[in-house]
Amino acid sequence: MTEVKPQSKSSEASQIPDTLDGQGLKRIIAASMTWLKTNQQTVNSLNVFPVPDGDTGTNMLLTMQAAYNEIANSDETNIGIIAHAIAKGALLGARGNSGVILSQLFRGFARTLDNLETMDAALMVKSFHEARNTGYKGVVRPVEGTILTVAKDVAQAAHTSLQRTTNMKTILEDVVVAADDSVKRTPDLLPILKQAGVVDSGGKGLFFILEGVLRYINGEQLETPTSIVKPIAKLDLEQTLETIEPGQDYEVVIDFVPSNDFNLERFYEGLTHIGTSIQVGEGDGMYRIHIHVPLENRYEPIGFTEKLGTINKIFMENLVAQMEDQQAGQNALQLTPVEPEKIAVVVVSPGQGLSAIFASLGAAAIVEGGQTMNPSTQEIIHAFEDLPTDKIIILPNNKNIILSAQAAVSMTVKKVAVVPSTNVPQGLCAMLRLNPDGDFDKIVQEMNASMSDVDTGEVTIATRSVEINGIKVKKGAVIALHNGTLVYSSDNLEDACLGLLKKANATSKERITLFYGDNIPIDQVNQIFEAIKKAYPSHELELHAGGQPHYQFIIAIE
Repeated sequence: MTEVKPQSKSSEASQIPDTLDGQGLKRIIAASMTWLKTNQQTVNSLNVFPVPDGDTGTNMLLTMQAAYNEIANSDETNIGIIAHAIAKGALLGARGNSGVILSQLFRGFARTLDNLETMDAALMVKSFHEARNTGYKGVVRPVEGTILTVAKDVAQAAHTSLQRTTNMKTILEDVVVAADDSVKRTPDLLPILKQAGVVDSGGKGLFFILEGVLRYINGEQLETPTSIVKPIAKLDLEQTLETIEPGQDYEVVIDFVPSNDFNLERFYEGLTHIGTSIQVGEGDGMYRIHIHVPLENRYEPIGFTEKLGTINKIFMENLVAQMEDQQAGQNALQLTPVEPEKIAVVVVSPGQGLSAIFASLGAAAIVEGGQTMNPSTQEIIHAFEDLPTDKIIILPNNKNIILSAQAAVSMTVKKVAVVPSTNVPQGLCAMLRLNPDGDFDKIVQEMNASMSDVDTGEVTIATRSVEINGIKVKKGAVIALHNGTLVYSSDNLEDACLGLLKKANATSKERITLFYGDNIPIDQVNQIFEAIKKAYPSHELELHAGGQPHYQFIIAIE
């Protein structure tokens, strides 16, 4: 990723012209991307449910990176050409619902700039309006209190500001204030946000994108976030695996006690010149840092930290080897060969065990993805573009991947349908309706109908303390979700699983299938399975290794 270095108050960056050309747009996109990256974990932390899937900041950043990559080496000065390249890159790289909506905002912004060399204040305001319109049109059921609301308030603020000034910087200042205010109001529009005590994460991400532009214009720091340290207990190092960038080969975690003259801001600033995906935590007089670095720099964070305090513990992991192991597992799958004119199914799967099950049911291609690892639109397209058939069905198996899958449909000449499965059990039920020789539309219809045949349970560990739906949750407790709704909290896994099944009225069902994750010992899995067999002796019970991260169990109740 290209970084934008801090500018002084008197720098060239602080002098915004009356008009902006393509290279000017390129510079402010780079600036906004850098500021979003700086505040990525702040956006990730704004998760409604206390489950380990807070990845909005990551998804928006990866979408921004894909957008910038389209123009990184371009010398084009035509702002229309640059804007459309940005929109194209954002759409192809869009991850998660927030990333797809962001790509639609870029698409709308670009529409007003067709074949234009430059953009003035009036055209900028018009572009904000078209961005808002395109964003709303891109969502079937727009919800207020989200990134869409912030885009709408930004457009209105830009319009109002233009009535009194044609100075682009002044308008941007008004826009950033409006975005900030809009984000703060999101809990009043979306009650679940107020319950959780957070603002909308997508809206906050859009605020940082806009604020990054203004900070660049003002010559302000872009690499140092407004809050650069958090309690060690709040660090979520698993999320950072989704932010691995080319050349960042090693993960390094260091615990150290700082010297008396330790300066946190200078320390963080120094880390930004060493690697990426930086997190800093503090507790009981000790600091913990996390950073991704290239192979040749893997010892540099250690040397840098040694000069500033006493190191207590070091953890280092080869991220490339980890990713290669995952890829090798994918390549070992026995996928169903695809014949011309037959129906092929592309499945998004969060774990190796689940991928093997989907493959056994006839999946033609599997895309790795799920909580905290949403695939991009382009990754989904690549999964089916070379298949020797033009009849494709996509099963996203996660609510935050559906929009990316639908975006893939709009970018292919093949006949592609998205069956909007929001979880793995729904996807498995849909796969059971696959008939490669059948009528395409009928199979899609049957898959859609089948998803109501199964209830889904998910068991995981709470990432923070909160009260939602009348259920008090403490950070570190075991929580259970039924069809995506928090229904139970406990201090142990067995009780949480049994409590979930009771809330799901499992006594009225016939079959219970458990898929255990990669974060639970097999002896504990067997113990819980036996307890469920005892509680439901007349049910058909199955147990499978799902291999999914974060969730100890995914449970299908039929």
